[in-house]
Amino acid sequence: MKKLFLVLFFLLFASNLFAQNNYQSHIVEKGETVFSISKKYNVSEETIYQLNPDVKHVIKTGVILIIPINGKEVTVSIKKYRVKRRETIKSIASKHHISEDLLKKYNNDLYAREVGKGERIDIPVFNATVLNNTTAEETLIANDSLKKYTVLPKETKYGIARKFGITITELELLNPMMGESLTIGEEIMVPKKMISTDATLIEDEYEFYEVLPKEGFFRLNVKLGLTQEEIITLNPYAFEGLKEGMILKIPKINNTLDGQKVEAINLVDYIVNTSKKKLAVMLPFKLDRIDLDSLNVNTNLLKSDGTLRAAIDFYSGVLMAAEFAKDKGISTEITIYDTEGKVSKVGQIMSLNNFNEIDAVIGPLLSKNIEKAASSLQSENIPVFSPLSKVKLKEYPNLYQTIPSNELMETAMLDFIIKRLDSINVIVITGKEWTQRKGAIMAAIPTAKTIVPEQGNYLYIEDIQMQLDTVKENWVILDSDNPILVSNVVGLLNGFPEAILDEDDVEVGKNKIRLFAVNKSRAFDYNDVSNMHLANLNFTYPSSNKHYEYDLMIPFLVTYKNKYGVMPNHYAIRGFDVTYDVLLRLANAETLEESSISNIKTEYVENKFQYFNTPNSGYKNQAFYIIKYNNELKLEIVE
Repeated sequence: MKKLFLVLFFLLFASNLFAQNNYQSHIVEKGETVFSISKKYNVSEETIYQLNPDVKHVIKTGVILIIPINGKEVTVSIKKYRVKRRETIKSIASKHHISEDLLKKYNNDLYAREVGKGERIDIPVFNATVLNNTTAEETLIANDSLKKYTVLPKETKYGIARKFGITITELELLNPMMGESLTIGEEIMVPKKMISTDATLIEDEYEFYEVLPKEGFFRLNVKLGLTQEEIITLNPYAFEGLKEGMILKIPKINNTLDGQKVEAINLVDYIVNTSKKKLAVMLPFKLDRIDLDSLNVNTNLLKSDGTLRAAIDFYSGVLMAAEFAKDKGISTEITIYDTEGKVSKVGQIMSLNNFNEIDAVIGPLLSKNIEKAASSLQSENIPVFSPLSKVKLKEYPNLYQTIPSNELMETAMLDFIIKRLDSINVIVITGKEWTQRKGAIMAAIPTAKTIVPEQGNYLYIEDIQMQLDTVKENWVILDSDNPILVSNVVGLLNGFPEAILDEDDVEVGKNKIRLFAVNKSRAFDYNDVSNMHLANLNFTYPSSNKHYEYDLMIPFLVTYKNKYGVMPNHYAIRGFDVTYDVLLRLANAETLEESSISNIKTEYVENKFQYFNTPNSGYKNQAFYIIKYNNELKLEIVE
């Protein structure tokens, strides 16, 4: 079967890529020589050697040769080609309209490795001279591996192509006179060996799918939600791999799936590109302020400079990600640049260094520095990842913003509440000042009851009690950056008894209260805000990251603790998650753009990533969590 696929592939290759039906393929059988093959096809030995340089010294059984169709002599000239940045064997072969295998035939060392930038390789150029009038169709029909087939009722091109394990294009190549649709009783040429007994489908349950260029099992898993095992179960001939144009039988896709959530994918299971990954990491180590002769000065600098501490911790996570990638067969070369926290230094780094070989830049940390790096590298389309910045950045086509925007998370939190409006009573508590976020909340939920402090930054129990519903659950949105107001409101809400009793201690209602924030400000981390109270109120909020549990034996946590003697903090985990995701995406496609399509979601220790691209605006991560404090004082992921 595999040999048949290859034969048909080369027939297709000859038709499409040389613009004429000038070539066919031949699988060398035991005892055959170049001389005997040349006599069989009425071509010279020199022509066979020109088309198949790898058989000049020895010819082996099973080798596939490219042979001119009877009546054609071929001359081959060689042109030198210098490999450009990001080019691969596949892209070069496509560019010059030859097969990957043919390119490797003329550059034998490419059987064992990928091409490198600046390398000079040989590209074969073919010219054919017609010697007689034998047609390609006649040659194909004479091929011993083909037979005539009569089209049955309800059979289509898709079904027949699948039935015989070929593509639509290959079927049409075998039958040049075939129309757009088939008729019952029509005779066509197909491979002798049938691989499926049925060319029709149960219309309500299955449909045909044609594999697109560059699609492998990973892409189909993302696109169709089918695993490799599920695809092979329905299409056993796919066991040897997918190829462009292959026809697959798949369960009928329900259109309602488009609106459902995309499940996170483990990219480790789909590594296809193990070439060395080259990263540039730009962090504010501020080496210009380090005194190599004074431990006290350096210790004081670490204590006083939070940005420096964040950079060092982040870098420890970067190194750990490279180690984990190495364990998966991905070699990484990391170049470190000290930005010193200055835009001018970033500009200097850009002007003095060559980034042409860099696959991705991680950092800098500060917004102005990130924008400078992205701006400087956009002409070469080198991806720049903003790892920590939460502020809105200028947009560049090569900029990846790894932290979802506050506006996105606020909107999602409001949508979460709006979906349940019929069964809840919404109360909004804010400060006196008008903010854009306050306006967005009121516009989204115009029926919400509002409470604003009349004086000072605190409320009284009566202010809230009069707005509570004794039947419905009360969802209270507390939107404030003021720690005094936040502490005050959390304490009051927690103090309401669950049961409402009359004078005779008979229950007449309930105080069901749940607390929300559309944007969790630092005020909620204030010392006077009790985590126990937040847990009692099932405090719910959106977050770009979750918090790992110390008792879980996550490999990264164990490895980090063994290496550094402490558990990783937020910045170390962020460094690991961002870098590991970049490396795995690079290993899953030829470019980051290919592996950053919107339906690829990934998740690691504390962060998840799902990038959406807008033309000329770069890539923005839109994956985040909605988190709830539960009664056990643990953070629970709601969505």
